Amino acid sequence: MIVLRPMHGSEFPEYLDYFIPDYAAEISTNYGLSNTVALAQAKREVADDLPNGPDTEGQVLLCITDDERGNDDVIGYLWYRPDKDSRSAFICDFHILRAYQGNGYGKRALSALEATLSDKGFEQIRLRVAADNERAHHIYRTGGFRTTGINMSKRISKA
Repeated sequence: MIVLRPMHGSEFPEYLDYFIPDYAAEISTNYGLSNTVALAQAKREVADDLPNGPDTEGQVLLCITDDERGNDDVIGYLWYRPDKDSRSAFICDFHILRAYQGNGYGKRALSALEATLSDKGFEQIRLRVAADNERAHHIYRTGGFRTTGINMSKRISKA
């Protein structure tokens, strides 16, 4: 069974080791920025959004584990921002580690999140997914998510 447990402070650096380069690559690809600029932006945004790591108020960082494996090894991460007023949660990051991808963990983790949030009175899960991330699109579509809009961007040059 999939378990979504709070991330320990000692696990946060390992999470950042995955998240920052991954997020920087997404920024670089989607916004046409150099790798160096994208990496600096990713670091800056994470520092702004998570100044106290997993103890940052208004943010929920979870480790995904599978208790059927007989250990507490992390198989993925989930970061969301709850909004109790609108009874919604916004997924900031959801990732199954490469070694565990393709085994249904993503779908099961989303189901576990949905059940957890429903039990807490939430009515909606929202997220943004990169246009070129077909694997994520597939998981979200099969999990019942629907497209609600399209983000667009254009780089402009100085006149």
